Amino acid sequence: MSLLTASDKALWRLALPMIFSNITVPLLGLVDTAVIGHLDSPVYLGGVAIGATATSFLFMLLLFLRMSTTGLTAQAYGAKDPLRLARALVQPLILALGAGALIVLLRDPLIDLALHIVGGSEAVLEQARRFLEIRWLSAPASLANLVLLGWLLGVQYARAPVILLVVGNLLNIVLDLWLVMGLHMNVRGAALATAIAEYGTFVMGLWMVWRVLAMRGISLALLKTAWRGNIRKLLALNRDIMLRSLLLQLCFGALTVFGARLGPEIVAVNAVLMTLLTFTAYALDGFAYAVEAHSGQAYGARESGQLHDVWRAACRQSGLVALVFAVVYACFGEQIVALLTSLPALRELASHYLIWQVILPVVGVWCYLLDGMFIGATRGAEMRNSMAVAAAGFGLTLLTLPWLGNHGLWLALAVFLSLRGLSLAFIWRRHWQNNTWFPSRHDIS
Repeated sequence: MSLLTASDKALWRLALPMIFSNITVPLLGLVDTAVIGHLDSPVYLGGVAIGATATSFLFMLLLFLRMSTTGLTAQAYGAKDPLRLARALVQPLILALGAGALIVLLRDPLIDLALHIVGGSEAVLEQARRFLEIRWLSAPASLANLVLLGWLLGVQYARAPVILLVVGNLLNIVLDLWLVMGLHMNVRGAALATAIAEYGTFVMGLWMVWRVLAMRGISLALLKTAWRGNIRKLLALNRDIMLRSLLLQLCFGALTVFGARLGPEIVAVNAVLMTLLTFTAYALDGFAYAVEAHSGQAYGARESGQLHDVWRAACRQSGLVALVFAVVYACFGEQIVALLTSLPALRELASHYLIWQVILPVVGVWCYLLDGMFIGATRGAEMRNSMAVAAAGFGLTLLTLPWLGNHGLWLALAVFLSLRGLSLAFIWRRHWQNNTWFPSRHDIS
């Protein structure tokens, strides 16, 4: 008897390539942390941590570009509608390039604002400024890459985003080692490596998308007209997901902000530990991405049976993977931290907080999967409301900081992930009980 059902195998066929490609993304953070962490002062690591957090907050605030692209593309793919498929690429790509150009133009005041909000040591903030001045030049490419990745995922062409992410991230790693270690550019080298890699990835992504368009029979003439129509629906969806992303980034940004106010050692050690959490989240997101694609396809084709089977398979398989991560961090967490920094003080401090890396994968896996379900169905308003509930719980838990210190920050994150999963599960269950997950046919356009 096979250990994997047909639904399990269908899930892995899409999830496994995405897991391998996703884990290359936090490898960038691992390399940055490892390279900068082996310099002679924690100030460099703290500066990169603050710079990376500010970058994540700004760029990932626009994560709705990928999420809405995936959902709309998957629905068009399920409905077998070439015009909607083209529109799901062109409209978000125009938004991404425009937003990226605006970030470049307003780079200096945005950096001033970000560093003013964060506060902390002047030495750390100076390193963060040096990082951001270069890193944010890649904004147009970074945001456009979100759209390209989302579109390729929506058509369930898993091999394309794998190649796109892996090659781009390997380029980043090579440049990181050369510029930081070889040319001794420190934080500027880390930022420049990422910026160059983003533009290289964008060029490669355009080429790969063009190949898929040709395979799907979508002509250049159709693309030229695809920017028109249904723009209000796209903007409304993006508004809700943007608000959801804003709340998400505020909560994660608060970890660095409050950590910075606890001292440069705390912000540095949290950067190391957050790299582990990010690695776990990106791996588990491979399952969420598979659920996104299947959910969107089922939404467009109105096939509930396959959707439900894949959902149950995702719970089984991703739950098991989350447990594996928890066991690995419980058994080998200190050794992993030692690979990321050679500073004895940071290693010792990290050992006090490793327990959270054991807890968080098991707590967080469910909200990742449910995010995938709701993204595929483009239910942005419900995702926004769920995130508001979780953010409120996060904020209330921060009140424990005077007593718990840095443990209070990690407890707040655990509460945040738990409430996201619970609230989405409640909404999901209600829809299935009332048979309201799929809209009427005239609402799908």
